[in-house]
Amino acid sequence: VSLYHTQCVCLFLQPEEKVDWKKRKGEIKETQKKRKEAKLIKELEKQKQHEAAERAKLEQSHDKKGRAYTVSVALPGSVLDNAQSTELRTYLAGQIARACVVFCVDEIVVFDEQGEDVKSVEGEFKGVGKKGHACIQLARILQYLECPQYLRKWFFPKHQDLQYAGLLNPLDSPHHMRMDDESDYREGIVLDRPTKQGQGSLVNCGMRKEVRIDKQLQSGLRVTVQLRKTQAQENKLHKGVVVAPHVPRTEGGLYWGYSVRLASCLSAVFTESPYEEGYDVTIGTSERGCNIDQTTLSPFKHLLVVFGGLQGLEASVDADQNLDVNDPGALFDLYLNTCPGQGSRTIRTEVREYYRTQLSSLPSLIKTGLTKVEKRLCHKI
Repeated sequence: VSLYHTQCVCLFLQPEEKVDWKKRKGEIKETQKKRKEAKLIKELEKQKQHEAAERAKLEQSHDKKGRAYTVSVALPGSVLDNAQSTELRTYLAGQIARACVVFCVDEIVVFDEQGEDVKSVEGEFKGVGKKGHACIQLARILQYLECPQYLRKWFFPKHQDLQYAGLLNPLDSPHHMRMDDESDYREGIVLDRPTKQGQGSLVNCGMRKEVRIDKQLQSGLRVTVQLRKTQAQENKLHKGVVVAPHVPRTEGGLYWGYSVRLASCLSAVFTESPYEEGYDVTIGTSERGCNIDQTTLSPFKHLLVVFGGLQGLEASVDADQNLDVNDPGALFDLYLNTCPGQGSRTIRTEVREYYRTQLSSLPSLIKTGLTKVEKRLCHKI
């Protein structure tokens, strides 16, 4: 008999080992339980990490300094026609500028109710009538007040429209810096100074030292300069880079003044918007509009608020040949009465608090629109 057959016989002769199935079943259940617990712990950890990431994202959106949206205001230059003297016209323009700065307006559009084709404030504008001149004068005073004091001598030579501008209260906007104020950004003018090849132009930013920027630019240009955070005291010049005018607002969260635009008529306020996508939310103001206290503002990128003259927006619509509408409210997303229950037929524009009162409703409306965006984000989380 071979050895192989002997081993097989021995195997058959060995008694069978009893399997404790109850114990085996318990071990299998215990193993499955541990696997489920490990899987559950892993899923919980993954969920916690996801929640932490979303929470950090939400906190980052709250902590972000920049402001992406813009607020524009449009009003007719005829608001100055009702003032009895040059001093009062200048004072009224100053009140409008200050009201816009207080409520962080980024753009002021001055439109002509009569359709005069005036789009610039340069030159003497011979042949322009009284109403057209009011638009120019208002725009010039608004630009003068927005410009930092140390730059005005370069950009605003003596002019009859600015004869009494020195009597106006300063806007004291964040970009109106004193000589020793510290800031990441400053407004300046490119100087006509010779520079070596490879070096940038010199800019006067209203400081004790001039600023060397990163590129060569034409002299006489107004530029926004971002200064380097560390400046060597022993250097004769500061160093900085030229940035877009909106960077202090979008990245630094600073209000950086307003731009001024002239529109030949009411329709040009919309069609000549400086933003590629135009204004996504427009508001018209009238005593015939809806109560502002019962209105909510939808989220927006570029908001436009349009004020009428002494005769209201209705007169501006009637005078504009490009508009084929009878109801001014059809032009706007919202047509609001910002002063419900007024005790006068018309709120005269020379009342010093008129535009300030109407603009005072903007922050609450804007806050409502931004809150909606935050709620949507939280809902997604």
